[in-house]
Amino acid sequence: MTKKICILGSTGSIGVQTIDVAKKLGIRVVGLSANKNVDLLIKQARELNPDILCIVDEKYYTVLKENFPDKIVVAGQEGLTNVATYPAADLIVNALVGISGLVPTVEAILAGKRVALANKETLVTGGKIIKRILSQKQAKDSLPLLIPVDSEHSAIFQCLVGEDKKNVKKIILTASGGPFRGKKLKDLQNVSVEDVLKHPTWNMGKKITVDSATLINKGFEVIEAMFFFDKRCDEIDVVIHPQSIIHSMVEFVDGAIKAQLSYPDMRLPIEYALTFPERGREVAMPLDLAKIKNLTFEEPDFDTFFLLKIAYECAKKGESYPIVLNAANEEAVKHFLEGKIGFVDIMNYVAKIIESHRGQKVESIQDILEIDAEARQKFKNLVEGEKS
Repeated sequence: MTKKICILGSTGSIGVQTIDVAKKLGIRVVGLSANKNVDLLIKQARELNPDILCIVDEKYYTVLKENFPDKIVVAGQEGLTNVATYPAADLIVNALVGISGLVPTVEAILAGKRVALANKETLVTGGKIIKRILSQKQAKDSLPLLIPVDSEHSAIFQCLVGEDKKNVKKIILTASGGPFRGKKLKDLQNVSVEDVLKHPTWNMGKKITVDSATLINKGFEVIEAMFFFDKRCDEIDVVIHPQSIIHSMVEFVDGAIKAQLSYPDMRLPIEYALTFPERGREVAMPLDLAKIKNLTFEEPDFDTFFLLKIAYECAKKGESYPIVLNAANEEAVKHFLEGKIGFVDIMNYVAKIIESHRGQKVESIQDILEIDAEARQKFKNLVEGEKS
């Protein structure tokens, strides 16, 4: 029986690569969504012939419906939920960017759908709620309802197959170090958007590429790993690995370390998420260790890339802190990409927002969305206040 999937965020980097993998594996794509890129969405829909289409920006709904009068066409946040809970889908791939991915993940799980999660913000902001929901839901095949797509968490997930989690001593997340590895704050004062977007090993979307340059991306991954693998933040280390060959490691209580290695190619963790618990066909180039020769490691520079340290602090405090961290960072990156603030400003403004925050209990999705909105407004007020 052919597996059927819906892809949330099909026009982004992960979404496009998911389509490529799905075609190679003979998986049918029954649902697609895009934020604003209606032209690419139309192109994808003509090729894949899905049942349901969603455009988040509602001003493009009419043109989408005109192109596909016989299909289910939906729009807005409600439309994302329609795709995330589409009855015919066996798996929902959440490749959305930002906190917009939270509610569709929750609704998909509540509908009994398995979710391949590439959206970091779901667990960064809603990990506590998601974990509670997962504890009350059970898949019919007893497999996990939430499967990681990020290369690091996929690596850990793969290393833990067949292992007892109580034997895990530590998780080690690897990071390339981004385009500014080895630089100091004084070297980063005047870097351009183009400089920031030149990632040394990965080809990714703009938001995650900027996050990789500040290393806050790795901080978000620490928070994600806490919820994915039931570990405290002091049981999760980050190590700089410039070659991006080892995607993460697991240290066990006996001192053994397992690692997952491959060339930096997101199609491999995508394929694993689509085919788990099986493995699919070869979609990535096989690793030739003799050609690589060297695998090197170093400690992160917490002084220059201090958002990583702040992320650890937010992870430890929990509750509203990761939500505020994510909201402030999303706004800061948006302002940076629009040329309104500098690169170092991203880190400084986020730090100021966190410093002024007073923790709040989080008991519901509504709590998360309200805290998120408040933090975004505080960020905008701070930037406008300093400019005036």
